[in-house]
This record gives sequence, structure tokens and C-alpha cells, in this order.
Amino acid sequence: MSYTHPQGQPQGAARHYINKLREILIAEVVAINGYQSHIAHSDIEEINQAWHNIMLDEKKHYGWILSLLRKYDTDQYRQFLEHKNDGAGPKEPLCLETQPDYFYAILNNIREDIKGELEAVVLYEDDFPDFPHKDIRTILHAIIVEEKGHAEHLTRLLLKYDPDKYDDLR
Repeated sequence: MSYTHPQGQPQGAARHYINKLREILIAEVVAINGYQSHIAHSDIEEINQAWHNIMLDEKKHYGWILSLLRKYDTDQYRQFLEHKNDGAGPKEPLCLETQPDYFYAILNNIREDIKGELEAVVLYEDDFPDFPHKDIRTILHAIIVEEKGHAEHLTRLLLKYDPDKYDDLR
């Protein structure tokens, strides 16, 4: 699957294994959003159930890969810890029955935003060694850390509002 788009990081461009994990996360987000969109636009229960089951596997894959990313990227792990207590689980019941298209569009937007943050990190980290000046690398590192924080904050929101599990992701 390719997630390339005009402003995005093209799949397969990452050079470092950590960013290859991010590319896998991006591909999972694209798959989840695609299946969610298909379900929202179909009223054939048998097909929707198949798409939903596949989407649950994609969410599980997302959880597995993000757990690995947090294990091997210390900045990502620190950002996870910083956002860990943002609160998981909705404070009130969600209105899936009354406005499912609206609700799922919001979840797709959150995942699309996570995708964008991950693409930025892949781009900046892979270009990082090419900059010979310390001040440029210092600023890029600060941006990279903030982008990782954005991805973790958005992930907290996703875990809070998506009724499906992303494996045992916390």
C-alpha cells in the first residue's frame, strides 16, 4: 500500500529502521481510515462486517508497531510518558447511533493528523544528518521532539474516543 500524496512523505523513503517503523504506522493509519470510510458508505452488512474485522486487525497492527517504536525511540517514549495521563476513555457515552458518519469522520481526521506528524518526523530525521551546522540540527531536533509529542497527544485522543481496541496499546 502506498500513502504517497502531494505534500506527504513517499513510502519507502526512510533510511533508518525507526522511521521504517513510522512508515508502517502510516500505512496502518491509511488502511484503517480506508476501511472506516468504506463501512460508512455501505449498507451491506456482510461486507461491512468483513471490513470491520479487517480494520480491527489493522488497529491491532498499529498497536504492535507503536509499542515497538516507543521501545526503540527514547524521545518517542518520553513523549508517550508525558501524554500517558491525558485520560483514556470517553467521559460521556458517544453518539455512534445518531451521527455515525460524523463520529467516524472525526476519528479518520485524528488518524490522518497522526499520519502527518509521523511523516514529518520521518522527513526531518532522515534529513537530519545532511545538515552540517549544529544550530540547524538543534532546531530540527526540537521540532522532531514536538512532532512526536503531537503524535502521542493525538493517539491519546484516538484511544479515548475510538470504541475499538488497538491491541493493548495504552
